[in-house]
Amino acid sequence: MVAGDGPLPEGRAAWPAWAADVRGDGRGYSGHVLAVLVSVGVLATALTVWAVVRAARDQPVQGGQLPGMIAVEAALVVQAVVVGVLQAGGHPVPDGILLWGYVITSLCLLPAAFAWAFVERTRWSSVVLAIAAAVVVVLQVRIWQLWQ
Repeated sequence: MVAGDGPLPEGRAAWPAWAADVRGDGRGYSGHVLAVLVSVGVLATALTVWAVVRAARDQPVQGGQLPGMIAVEAALVVQAVVVGVLQAGGHPVPDGILLWGYVITSLCLLPAAFAWAFVERTRWSSVVLAIAAAVVVVLQVRIWQLWQ
């Protein structure tokens, strides 16, 4: 089924073109979710490494890391929108509450780490940022496992 072709689920006006269910079984969206997950994972891993290096050098989080945090957070917002649209479009998920718990937790971790880093001007701010970014990576794996 391509966007705009074939029958739509009852109550649905039209599928967005990027959300076309190419397999026709409600699971054809996995490529979009995987692309966002990989993007978030790569960005969060880079941020983790950067924070670990600064922590090993006994340095706090610096202002230059803020764009990295913003990039990861922006990718997480895109992920939340994609997951929301696809799930609303009928993609089956075994446990939607757990999925959204992971998505919301991912969204909240880096702002909390940034707030901590803003207040705590020691190497521990880099440790907190490294842990938060690493947890985001782990949550991406769990989101992918639930999405499958």
